[in-house]
Amino acid sequence: MPPAKKRQRAYDLSRTRTAVLAQFAHVQSAVRDLTPEQLSGPSGLGEWTVRDLAAHMATVLEWVSRELELPEPPGAKPQLNLLEWPFSTAGRAQGIADDARALAAARPGLGALYEETAERFARLTAGAPGERLVTTRAGTMRLGDFLVTRTVELVVHTDDLHRATGLDLPYDRQALAACTRLLADALADKAPGGSVEVRVPPFAVVQCIGGPKHTRGTPPNVVETDPLTWLRLATGRTGWTEALEEAQVSASGERADLAPLLPLMG
Repeated sequence: MPPAKKRQRAYDLSRTRTAVLAQFAHVQSAVRDLTPEQLSGPSGLGEWTVRDLAAHMATVLEWVSRELELPEPPGAKPQLNLLEWPFSTAGRAQGIADDARALAAARPGLGALYEETAERFARLTAGAPGERLVTTRAGTMRLGDFLVTRTVELVVHTDDLHRATGLDLPYDRQALAACTRLLADALADKAPGGSVEVRVPPFAVVQCIGGPKHTRGTPPNVVETDPLTWLRLATGRTGWTEALEEAQVSASGERADLAPLLPLMG
C-alpha cells in the first residue's frame, strides 16, 4: 500500500491576511529608498530588472483585489488545493513576466503603486470569507488558501530583492512561518512516507519519502536547515549540492538526499 498523502494544514485567515500586509509593508519601505540605478539593475531572475521584480510584488496583492471586485464564479468549485499550488507554478513564468513588465512600464512611480495596492488589498479583504472562491492562473482556489500562497510569493521575492540589492530586508515572522510550512508540507505531499525527517526550525518538521518509518528516538535519516535556505532550495534559488557544500543544510542517513525532489516550484 502506498504511503498516505499528507492532510492539508489549517491556517488562520486573519493572521494570514495580517502577515501578507506586514510583509508587503517591509517591501514597500525598501522599494521607496531604491535609487534609479538600483531599480534598473539585474534582479537575478532571468531578464527581470529590479523594477520588474518590484512591480511583480505589487501584482501578488493586486490579483487578490481584482478577483474580490468580481462576482464569485457561480457554481464553481475549488480546482486547486493549497498543497497542489507549488507544483502548478511551472510553465507560467512567461505570463507572469509579461504582466510584471507591463505594470512596471505603466506605473513608473512605484511609491504610489505600492500605497494604492496595499490600501485596496486591505479594504477588499477585510471581512471577506476564507471559503470565497477566486480564480488564479492555475485554477479556482479558496481565498484563505490563496492568501497563504501570497506569503510564499512575498517572502521568496523579498529574499530575491535582498540578494539583488544588498538591502537587509526584514521578514514578518508569520509570513515566513506560513511560507516555510507550506513548502515543507508540499515536499511531504510530493514524497509521502516516514523514512526521512525534514526539520526547518522553528517553523516546520515533516516526514517524507517511503521506507522504514521512524517511531521513537533520533530518526536515522534527518535533514535540517534554516527557513531562508529551505525556501531557496524549494524554489531552485539554491542547489542541493551547493547547500551541502556550504554547510547551509545538514543531512544524515543514507536516505537523506532531497536532490531528486527539488526544486518544488518551477
